[in-house]
Amino acid sequence: MERLCALSIPDIHLLLKRGDIRVQTLLDEAYERIEQNSLNIFVTLFKEDSYKRAKEIQGRIKRENDIDILTGIPIAVKDNICVEGHNTTCGSKMLHNFVSPYSATVVKRLEDRGAIIIGKTNPDEFAMGSSTETSFYAPTKNPHNNEYVPGGSSGGSAAAVAAFEAVSALGSDTGGSIRQPASFCGVFGLKPTYGRVSRYGLVAFASSLDCIGPITHNVGDSAIVMEAIAGFDPMDSTSIPENVARYYRDLNGGAENIKIGVVRGELMDCIDADVRDVMDEFTEGIKSTGIQLEDVDIAGFDFCIPVYYIIATSEASSNLARYDGIRYGYKNPELKARDTNLKEMYEVRRNEGFGKEVKRRIMLGTFSLRTGYKDKYYNKAIKARQKITTYFEEILKRVDAVLLPTSPILPFKIGEKINDPISMYLSDLCTVSVSLAGLPAISIPAGYRKGLPVGVQLVGRRLEEETLLKIAHFLEKTGLTGLNKR
Repeated sequence: MERLCALSIPDIHLLLKRGDIRVQTLLDEAYERIEQNSLNIFVTLFKEDSYKRAKEIQGRIKRENDIDILTGIPIAVKDNICVEGHNTTCGSKMLHNFVSPYSATVVKRLEDRGAIIIGKTNPDEFAMGSSTETSFYAPTKNPHNNEYVPGGSSGGSAAAVAAFEAVSALGSDTGGSIRQPASFCGVFGLKPTYGRVSRYGLVAFASSLDCIGPITHNVGDSAIVMEAIAGFDPMDSTSIPENVARYYRDLNGGAENIKIGVVRGELMDCIDADVRDVMDEFTEGIKSTGIQLEDVDIAGFDFCIPVYYIIATSEASSNLARYDGIRYGYKNPELKARDTNLKEMYEVRRNEGFGKEVKRRIMLGTFSLRTGYKDKYYNKAIKARQKITTYFEEILKRVDAVLLPTSPILPFKIGEKINDPISMYLSDLCTVSVSLAGLPAISIPAGYRKGLPVGVQLVGRRLEEETLLKIAHFLEKTGLTGLNKR
């Protein structure tokens, strides 16, 4: 029998309804896979709670004729999303023993639909990284080749789905942290419009950029999970008060009269030849479907990396100021408050609690916000951000979606870039502009090179996740996407 965690959510739902499998069977397989693999995907497992919940849900399935499509589905959650009563470490020594006093809105919404959260996946520390190598808990390995990174910062979540350790997973995306690891692991990753999904319970990195979204094996599952977690939340001041579309039920609306803008110009000169080849092959495949294509050139890619890193690090500097080791956070047991002054206490606890990349970004952000420098860097970056948004908006008046690579490079080896932060930052070239514009995007597995997955992404208009999912689903049905492209 095919691995249960490789099946689609609707297929598992049908098996559960008919009584062909039990919820405990799903958990048995998921935890067995986790224990067999040596990919370092999970930071924390919720086995006791999961099996207790599975017993309750199995009883509900037996009693009720109609159950929700997410009932009994094992879902993994990135370890910067709070789950009540469980550790939320953000992959950091600073929070290694922090227990969440409440659950994130997205977790509550999934559990209300009957899903089972099986554990927390390994992230880059405080979601700062593109490889999951900055985690205090050591790197996660790519399921396609364990010598390579799975991408980041949601590398653990993408790897959990790719390794069939969960049916779906939640990640967070600040500058590409859902889409890039989805590309590196050969799965689908959806970044919603900023504000479409509640951030309540997500540990903040850059508050004006952070988003939560699903990582799945197929477009249908992305639509199901997205429909469950999206919608207004009064607990999040940036939440958008708009009705949620019927993402899953309307997937088969067709792709008639769809027009896609294919990014050309200077950006493609910066793309690795292998990635460019996959992009070209994928574009040729789209042509055969009857979808209209138009070459587009989005200005602003030459300055999107510095703009993103000025804004993101500035916000990170502010958000991470709360971690002082006094109210909560890392405390050096050998450092007693009575033996030292307050300044030294802060220095020791923050220096020992944070890793190199987090400290680097705190310093960059603090510098950008200094008196005399804020106008020169931060305020200028905010103005440039608006220009990038305008560039996308103008193009999206002519086309329904924009197609471009998810990452400019193939997955790289563990250790290859960790000591070269500039090279690591440049790997975000294709994703940060979309984040700055606050637009939705979905990364689609498009092919393989050198045995490694390559993804492309579709970018849509604000709040038009429905259109992106329809296009991606149409392309999936034609055989252009997914693991069959190996």
